[in-house]
Amino acid sequence: MSRSRILIYGATGYTGKLVAREAARRGLDVVLAGRDRHRLDDVAREHGFEARAVALDDAAGLRAALADVAAVLHIAGPFSRTSKPMADACLETGTHYLDVTGEIDVFEALARRGEEALRAGVTLLPGVGFDVVPSDCLAVHVAKRIDEPKRLRIGLAGLGGGASRGTARTMVESLADGLRIRHQGVLVPRPFGRLEHRFDLGAGPLRALALPLADLASAFHSTGIPNIETYVVASGSLPNLLRLVERLRPILRLGFVQRFLSDRIDRLPEGPSDEARESGRSLVLAEVEGAGGLRAAAMLETPSGYAITQVAAVEAARRVAEGLAPIGFQTPATAFGPDFVLECSNSRRTDL
Repeated sequence: MSRSRILIYGATGYTGKLVAREAARRGLDVVLAGRDRHRLDDVAREHGFEARAVALDDAAGLRAALADVAAVLHIAGPFSRTSKPMADACLETGTHYLDVTGEIDVFEALARRGEEALRAGVTLLPGVGFDVVPSDCLAVHVAKRIDEPKRLRIGLAGLGGGASRGTARTMVESLADGLRIRHQGVLVPRPFGRLEHRFDLGAGPLRALALPLADLASAFHSTGIPNIETYVVASGSLPNLLRLVERLRPILRLGFVQRFLSDRIDRLPEGPSDEARESGRSLVLAEVEGAGGLRAAAMLETPSGYAITQVAAVEAARRVAEGLAPIGFQTPATAFGPDFVLECSNSRRTDL
């Protein structure tokens, strides 16, 4: 096994190609993998990487593909369907596992395998992209400023650049699952469109509506805070749209509806243009309440989601492959500390 070789699985998708490009720019020892040999060869040839075609339902093939790599950076979603077979193969072969998921249940499933990962000497590190590197790092930073933190609220604003097809598919699945919050340590359902919060940045409050973001899982494991809510700053028709989603949620679960929506997503552009990706900026907000009503807050301005993902994911994979992260289940902030987002991106953090 190479001491630092990384296998990028899902290298032919929008995010996968960005990650492969960043790995090549940094001169890392990388193998590209995925299902489609022809598309894979095209990407690998562009960067001078080796290509390995293997399907996720080929357990023996996956184990063989991982035989000489230190870590897998798993890019192929939706991770609700793709994470388990890859994590299984990693645990069997002693290969570190990273992904870029933003799916709550994937975090929870991998967290339950923490002891298994410790016995195997493997790091399980989901969410090394935009969701959740900035928010996880910010949550841990703010939580450290308060004794006995009891409640955490995270908000996202200015999500510039747009979404890829893969992200759009994941969002459709997430909306069908409904809104959840973390209450006394447990994930509980809430109706869409009713839970609101106002984040104060010093220039007047910003209205935000609750949406189910992966921080409900990641921040719980990184901070131990038992009550967590996640929000997106409301604009335009979002409030009305969420109330409509709540009414339509029963039919959003139906297979033929999901297939219909997936077909429509296939007709969208693969992802944001280079210009949109590079020019966009995002804002992450975190508020923590502690015992006795003490409060702390901070905001983090970051590059657009995909711009930060390609850099943060590759840097996280490099560190893990070189043995620079703890084994067992980790979040970005528990693996690398709350300043990781500042170290690997053009981001600016401000305490409020």
